[in-house]
Amino acid sequence: MSRFLFLLPRLGRGVLTIWFAVTVTFLLLRLLPGDPALAVASPNMTEDTRAALLKQYGLDQPLIVQYGIYLWQLIQGNLGVSFTQSIPVLDVLMQRLPWTLLLTGTALVATVAVGIPLGVLAASHRGRFLDRLVQIVGVTGQSIFVPSIGVLLLFVFGLMLGWLPIGGAYDQDAYGLAWYGSVATHLILPALSLMLVQLGSYVLTMRSTLIDALGEDYTTLAKANGLPYRRVLWKHALRNALLPTTTLIGLQLGFLVGGAVLTETVFAYPGIGRGIYEAVTQLDFPVLQGAFLMLAITVVVANMITDTVYGFLDPRVKKA
Repeated sequence: MSRFLFLLPRLGRGVLTIWFAVTVTFLLLRLLPGDPALAVASPNMTEDTRAALLKQYGLDQPLIVQYGIYLWQLIQGNLGVSFTQSIPVLDVLMQRLPWTLLLTGTALVATVAVGIPLGVLAASHRGRFLDRLVQIVGVTGQSIFVPSIGVLLLFVFGLMLGWLPIGGAYDQDAYGLAWYGSVATHLILPALSLMLVQLGSYVLTMRSTLIDALGEDYTTLAKANGLPYRRVLWKHALRNALLPTTTLIGLQLGFLVGGAVLTETVFAYPGIGRGIYEAVTQLDFPVLQGAFLMLAITVVVANMITDTVYGFLDPRVKKA
């Protein structure tokens, strides 16, 4: 049990982070231009019907009262009812969550699987042409805006070459095994967009930390004892160089989630990010609040998992 005590302060900070995200989201949404009443009340309704409907959703109350009601419902696990769809927000989000998890999970696995070997390749060829080429790719990837790379991929592989679908998550007429194949082909471009934007950070971090590890005394001693360079690189240096990369995974998850919102919008992918875009245009406050809450919890939990893994890899973290 004592091995997990170092997580308690981080758990407290995580709860405060979620509360802060909930509060800021609640207030910012009320600053959006437009009247949210139009989402739940038709202009053709009588004044009495309109007033009753606004009262049902609590939109007739002062802001501080709406905030208190929202927090109380949140504690009870009630995210409210969608203004436009008239169904519980949780149901709306759970319909979209699997698609977002599929997209972000695929992008994360692909980024790590490609980024770490590229970083190792650059570090092991330090100062050579291959190292410079990998650095250029890494810096270029960090400079690309998510929608820009998405539109470019759509234009090249979707419109010009016609190799891949340009939107959605699957073909409507696909069934059985063909449906899974359709899901996979529709996933390629949005996942590739997220991967290319995130790739540079992993490559450059891995390269930098591995170069430092190769210069440490323990790797110098291992090489002096006659161990092959590949064994020193992969068995001794890489293990310590992976620690900052482990932290990066947790830190970058927030950017990955934010990028998914833009990517899903560009590719009309039916995840939570696309749902946020649609809810903004419709001023559907409950859906927006629920979506941002879910994303905040996802990022906080991911960082907690990262801290736990890092704590076991490096015991010094538990003392921090």
